[in-house]
Amino acid sequence: MAANRFTCSVAFSRSRRFTLSALSLCVAVLGAATQAHAQPTGVTIGVTLSSTGPGASLGIPEKQAIGMLPPTLGGLPARYIVLDDATDPTTATKNARRLATEDKVDAIIGSSTTPACLAVAAVAADTRTPQLGLCPFVPSATQMRYVFSLPQSVAVMADAVLDDMKAHKVKTLGFIGFSDSYGEAWLKDIQARAAARQIQVAPVERYARNDQSVTAQVLKVMSANVDAVIIAASGTPGALPMSTLRERGYKGRIYQTHGVANNDFLRVAGKSAEGAILPVGNILVAEQLPASHPGKAVAVDFAKRYEAQYGAGSRNLFAGYAYDAYLVLDRAVAVAAKQTPPGTQAFRDALVNAIGQTRGLAATHGMINVSAQDHSAYGEDGRVLVTVKGGKWTID
Repeated sequence: MAANRFTCSVAFSRSRRFTLSALSLCVAVLGAATQAHAQPTGVTIGVTLSSTGPGASLGIPEKQAIGMLPPTLGGLPARYIVLDDATDPTTATKNARRLATEDKVDAIIGSSTTPACLAVAAVAADTRTPQLGLCPFVPSATQMRYVFSLPQSVAVMADAVLDDMKAHKVKTLGFIGFSDSYGEAWLKDIQARAAARQIQVAPVERYARNDQSVTAQVLKVMSANVDAVIIAASGTPGALPMSTLRERGYKGRIYQTHGVANNDFLRVAGKSAEGAILPVGNILVAEQLPASHPGKAVAVDFAKRYEAQYGAGSRNLFAGYAYDAYLVLDRAVAVAAKQTPPGTQAFRDALVNAIGQTRGLAATHGMINVSAQDHSAYGEDGRVLVTVKGGKWTID
């Protein structure tokens, strides 16, 4: 704009008369500059996913869902920068830092596993960049403003499995979980909620995502003669304790978490998955939901489109979470863009405020409602308890 004013002043200084042509020229130049400045700019979204490594069975479908998204958000052009963090929190940190400081994205989607999500959350809060995590975790008080988690919280899912345990008179529960933040989150929640239902949690065993054997852990759990076992894991590594329990002849009820709710888990677990009980997001069994369910239409529509591209039965919770991130951002960007253009801290702040006011948004797992106290997306209507029967997810 300053350059345009200078050009016009020079033109006028060379003529002692404000001719109509000169005036028209300056008005046209200034008008064009003003119009260009007023035109809405595009939105840039950074994405870091676990496309490789132990979390690949989560990250790959999330990446596929991102590839299906429309080229706009909130009516503005949208660009996605997608990176692979290889299920490594350190790499997730580097990715998030690059996206926020070098690419100057307006928001970050990711990552796929809880440890990597927590790593991204630290960067999101530090750089004041909105984060939509695709794994269940609770941000710290200092991170809460900028960090949101789309999957159902551990608390929401734990209540479903513990209510089932109580209904089946489970009194003793063995625990085998990841030796990281995901396993720890489930252990703490299960212990607290089980005590209220007079269920004893012991023994407690842990294993790493890359472990090739959990025989020692399984033998300790079986020696306690527990009524049921819960496996707190995600992706295909969740199949290892289950198959080992079956091989060793365990006959009790086996529960899993929603972290294993994809067909790769069923493929790896094979027949050992039969009878597994777990809470899942509604998209996995969308057609089995009652017609009155508020999220059924969105879930069925996305599941059909996803399977049309990636094959029958390919639907999964994790692709749904990635699509839900788009739905949240699509509404929030439309609100934020009315206040300030993208690409600025003011826009990121406006976007955070808009995301935090998301209410009654129908998505692939149910209705998304975000509150100041709870930055996870779903409540009880966003989950259902299923059992693996005949290699398929079935609502009991």
